[in-house]
Amino acid sequence: MKCRVCRHPAVIDVRRHNANFCEEHFVKLCRDQVVKAIKAFDMLSPGDRVLVAVSGGKDSLALWDILLGLGLGYEVDGLYLGLGIGEYSEASGRHARKFASDRGLRLLEVDLRSEHGFDIPNGSRAAKRPPCSSCGLSKRHLFDQAARDGDYDALATGHNLDDEAAVLFGNVLRWEGEYLARQMPVLPAGNGFPRKVKPLVRLGERETAAYCVLRGIDYQVEECPMAEGNRHLGYKAALNAVEAQSPGTRHAFYFGFLDRAADLFRGQMVEVGPGLGTCASCGSPANGEVCAFCRLVERASGEREHTHDVAVRRVPVRLGSRRDDGVPE
Repeated sequence: MKCRVCRHPAVIDVRRHNANFCEEHFVKLCRDQVVKAIKAFDMLSPGDRVLVAVSGGKDSLALWDILLGLGLGYEVDGLYLGLGIGEYSEASGRHARKFASDRGLRLLEVDLRSEHGFDIPNGSRAAKRPPCSSCGLSKRHLFDQAARDGDYDALATGHNLDDEAAVLFGNVLRWEGEYLARQMPVLPAGNGFPRKVKPLVRLGERETAAYCVLRGIDYQVEECPMAEGNRHLGYKAALNAVEAQSPGTRHAFYFGFLDRAADLFRGQMVEVGPGLGTCASCGSPANGEVCAFCRLVERASGEREHTHDVAVRRVPVRLGSRRDDGVPE
């Protein structure tokens, strides 16, 4: 197996491109694909200050590394959110911190439990929302807030081609017009929200994983334990099966949508107009008096106080008191 570029021994085959690459030229391919995405969708300008949402996984760490290696003058910092999902979050944090420490980079950190009084498992129970819903809400709010507070030009996330094709697949299956209208690699800044960019949309998961291995980037391999049963994973699996039979299907599906159909849904986008208010609690943009994240904080706080009160009331029972039927409470 020879590299398509230099004919030296290849380390990876990229079936979508019907080509094999050596280490040097595969790393170059990944960086070139990111540059192509940035230019095609006008994501960033040389010298921009960029905040990368870092999870400790392969995609976000590969993105951080690639943006720094392009030599385009980006000032790139990372932001890690401690979600409180047991050992998974602890391991994710270690990977993010090690990546930043080894390279002398700036990593901002926000811990949900210590700074906002709840974690994802408790917050989802309190809000009666699926864990992925509470997690997504918290991430969006805190990423936006950090980008605003730090005066960054853009917030970059590690969504790759597999992610975007799976989301598109789900939205098409249900014809979610509003979501299809927003399914773009760039969401412009406005009304207090930062510009959001997805520079990895031309790279698949296998490619970002291989990039990390070749670049010596240690990353969190395990999937989030709370994502089990998430429909998004099912859509990914379905597209993986199609991709195995017909390489390039994901790319054709996603970029075909952007080229041929995305404009058809623009009219269904819910515009955030100048009437958008400010959250009375945190000062973030909000449709009502209090933003959705602060409502989640309030519910989690109320649940915590309720749990504490119940525990206090039940202490005597647990010490041996019995109900009238003689069965321990």
